[in-house]
Amino acid sequence: MQKIGLFFGSFNPIHTGHLIIANYMANHTDLSEVWLIVSPHNPLKKKDSLLNMYDRLEMVNLALEEAENIRPNDIEFRLPQPSYTIDTLIHLQDKYPSKEFVLIMGSDNLLTLKKWKNYEIILRDFSIYVYPRPLYDALEWADHPSVTLTRTPLMEISSTFIRQAIKARKNVRYFLPNKVLDFIDKKGLYLS
Repeated sequence: MQKIGLFFGSFNPIHTGHLIIANYMANHTDLSEVWLIVSPHNPLKKKDSLLNMYDRLEMVNLALEEAENIRPNDIEFRLPQPSYTIDTLIHLQDKYPSKEFVLIMGSDNLLTLKKWKNYEIILRDFSIYVYPRPLYDALEWADHPSVTLTRTPLMEISSTFIRQAIKARKNVRYFLPNKVLDFIDKKGLYLS
């Protein structure tokens, strides 16, 4: 059975840190592939802070054009919003019964997992691969049978930092793939 890692995110915008995490999971764990699930609206985030979902999806597509074992996915665009992870997981299980799905999340999100809709079902039915985030220690979950703490390189870069830097007209080259930066520049995104 093919094991697919699901890396959910707003990707507002996708950046080098996301790509390093996805690449680590796809090539340094037992996952066959990683799917980047672009979330139209995370219920724990304000929707008005999000760029149009189609622009975010296009940036993910551009970032992954040459990626191996990493694929963009817009499944949540066709599901009710806001997007609840459990609903997407069940939908994907029904659509792809021959695949095993693993949730990929940062230690910061793991610490809020008990606020998620049906988190107990997620823990019961799915594995979670956790990558470290600065200042968020996930050791309390280390012994949980569904949770695997990975040795993914620690990324301190964030989409918030990039949005703020673009708005302040600072140089963000190397924080983003060139095609994503070109797309942002061409459309004048994140300037206001």
